[in-house]
Amino acid sequence: MLRILQFLYNLRAFILFVFLEAIAVWLIVSNNSPQGAAFFNSSSKLIGIVLETQSNVSEFFDLDDANIILQEENAQLMERLNFTSAQADSSYIELDSAFEATFEFKGARVISNSLRFAQNHVTLNKGAKDGLKPGMGIFNQQGVVGRLKMVSENFSVGISLLNTDLLVSSKIKSSDVFGSVKWMGEDAKKAKLLYVPRHVTAQAGDSVITSGFNAVFPEGIPIGVIREVSPSSDNPNYLDIDLELTTDFSKVGYVYLVENTQIQELDSLYSESELPNEF
Repeated sequence: MLRILQFLYNLRAFILFVFLEAIAVWLIVSNNSPQGAAFFNSSSKLIGIVLETQSNVSEFFDLDDANIILQEENAQLMERLNFTSAQADSSYIELDSAFEATFEFKGARVISNSLRFAQNHVTLNKGAKDGLKPGMGIFNQQGVVGRLKMVSENFSVGISLLNTDLLVSSKIKSSDVFGSVKWMGEDAKKAKLLYVPRHVTAQAGDSVITSGFNAVFPEGIPIGVIREVSPSSDNPNYLDIDLELTTDFSKVGYVYLVENTQIQELDSLYSESELPNEF
C-alpha cells in the first residue's frame, strides 16, 4: 500500500494536469454548443464502435450454444415431419398409428472422429442422460455418418460408416433397387454398393439413399453417388458399383441421431424366428 501511495505522489503533477484538463474540456463543452455537439457526436460514435465490438466478440463465443439450440430444434422438426409424412400401407385401409414405424430425433456434437483405421469410430458429447441409446442411426445434413454402439451417462461412441464391419441397407433412388453400402477400408470418400443383381440398370450419377428396410434409418437419407459400374469379378450374379460418399468425414461436427421406437420388437421377432438380423 505504501508503494502505491508513493507511486501516486510521484505522479501528482501529471494527475493534477489531467484533472484540470478534464475540467477545462467539460467547461468548454457545456458552455459552447458547437463544441458540445461535436464532442457528443464523437463520443457516441466511439461508444457505438466499442459496444459493437463487444457484441461481436460475445456472439462469437455464443455460437456453439446457438448451434446446439438450432440442432435440437431441427431434430424436433424432423420428428414432426416424419410423423406427418408417414403413410399407411394401403390407401383403402386406415392403419392404427401403432403399426407405423415411429422415429425420434436428437442432436449431438462430435468431439472425436477417427479416419485412418479399418474400424473407425465417432465420439459424441451426449449420452444416456440425453436419451441416447445403442443402435441409433447417426447422420448429418450431408448424409449417413454411422450407428451408435456404446453409451455412457454423458458420452457415446458410434461405429462410423468408415468401418469395414458396418453395412447400411440402401437403394438406388432412381430405380428403387436395393443393396447394401459397405466401406472397403481404403479411400475415406469411396464405398461399394453390394448385392445389386447384374441385370439391373445402374449408371454413374445415380444417387444412393437409405432404404428404410433396416429399422435404423428412415428412408431417403443420402449415402453416396454412383461413380462407376462394372460386372463383379468375385460373383458374376452381381454388379461392382463404386460410390462417392456424400458425407465429408473430415469435417463432421454436428450430427443427428435417429431412433426407431419399435426396433426392440423387431429384434425380438427376428430372434424368435431364428432369422439373421443383418442390421
